[in-house]
Amino acid sequence: MAPNDQKTTGHHHRLHGITPKQCGSTLSQTIDAPLPLVWSLVRKFDNPQAYKQFVRSCNLSSGDGGAGSVRELTVVSGLPGGNSTERLDRLDDDSHVMVVSIIGGDHKLVNYKSTTSLYRAEKGGRTVVMESYVVDIPADSCEEDTCVFTDTIIGCNLKSLANITEKMASREVP
Repeated sequence: MAPNDQKTTGHHHRLHGITPKQCGSTLSQTIDAPLPLVWSLVRKFDNPQAYKQFVRSCNLSSGDGGAGSVRELTVVSGLPGGNSTERLDRLDDDSHVMVVSIIGGDHKLVNYKSTTSLYRAEKGGRTVVMESYVVDIPADSCEEDTCVFTDTIIGCNLKSLANITEKMASREVP
């Protein structure tokens, strides 16, 4: 991220209250696409597979896709676990902030909570996406392994989001 981007980003991403048995991180991706376009994909709680390549399917089990909604995800084979139950804690279309908690599933991401925020980059019609998380460290793992695994998944998702929205944006230019 460019130094001038840092002035306008990050206030939703302070990792407060992490216990010794938890870890967390913040990742960012600058995308060469306008914020409204990027947000249109990120905000769709009922369709994460639009850019999250590890999600095979998603069904809302309660709600309409707004705050309080719960989704059931099936993940692709090859990852530890096959399903995840997630709740949308906050969806703010004005601030471009989404907060999601994992509340169940057959995986090791216990007490996982993520905050995703989008910001207009100061130049060039670009968007900065920041995603932070906090998660419990499994008893049979360590902080480094837990963070590397989670950072890898989020990093892949952010790169996929960039690739998809940049292609969409290039089609919109006359």
